[in-house]
Amino acid sequence: MSAAQDPHRDRPLDESGDGTAGADGDGPWEEPAGLRGLLPLLRPGGWRGQLAVGLLCLLLGFAVVVQVRSFDRDTTFATARQDELVGVLSDLGQRSERLRGDIRELEDTKAELERDAEGGTALKEARERATAYGLLAGTLPAEGPGIEMVINDPGGGVRAVDLLDALQELRDAGAEVVQINDVRAGVDTYFIDTGRGIVCDERVLTAPYRFLAIGDPHTMTTALNIPGGLVKTVQGAGATVLINPRAKVTVGAVRSP
Repeated sequence: MSAAQDPHRDRPLDESGDGTAGADGDGPWEEPAGLRGLLPLLRPGGWRGQLAVGLLCLLLGFAVVVQVRSFDRDTTFATARQDELVGVLSDLGQRSERLRGDIRELEDTKAELERDAEGGTALKEARERATAYGLLAGTLPAEGPGIEMVINDPGGGVRAVDLLDALQELRDAGAEVVQINDVRAGVDTYFIDTGRGIVCDERVLTAPYRFLAIGDPHTMTTALNIPGGLVKTVQGAGATVLINPRAKVTVGAVRSP
């Protein structure tokens, strides 16, 4: 091939001698500036640099995340505005004051209930004692289960001591309240034989002698009928005894205070 036919024969070489020319054919070809930093990484052995850079970025990101979370956890109210903090403190103060008020009210209620309970218990005990004393002294009427005992003495053989024994037998058998005819028996009740008859607490008793006793009917009936007891004694004096257990006995006679 002749020199005239070769289009590349007369093209001048660049000064570097590597046969490269500029893009427009008028000057030497130069590398773009953005590729100058990447080319070394693309060359053999550049993967080591890439690995180092990746690890460095990973560690940096992890440190940033840890720091942010620690900051958020330790500074809960650090980013709050002053007016917000004042509002929070005001709300806490109001709640605390309400709780203190509730505590005071509960303490007052407790004290009042304790006073009422103590007063109510004392009043109840006082009433119970007054009732017991009134029944014992004979100043209050009474009602309850008991017996009615009637002693008929047509021959006049019953004496004051027999009626006293009858009262004592009833009391020993658990009689709480006893009435003889129209006389309410008391702790100091007495019987005396007189020409007018048997006197009980300044009142003359006439046969038949009627006893009303409040207590356990079975116990009192058994006590009066024991061998050698009241019933046998009165029968030996020519009198008869009739005992009637009752579910309800009313004692209306009372003693003067």
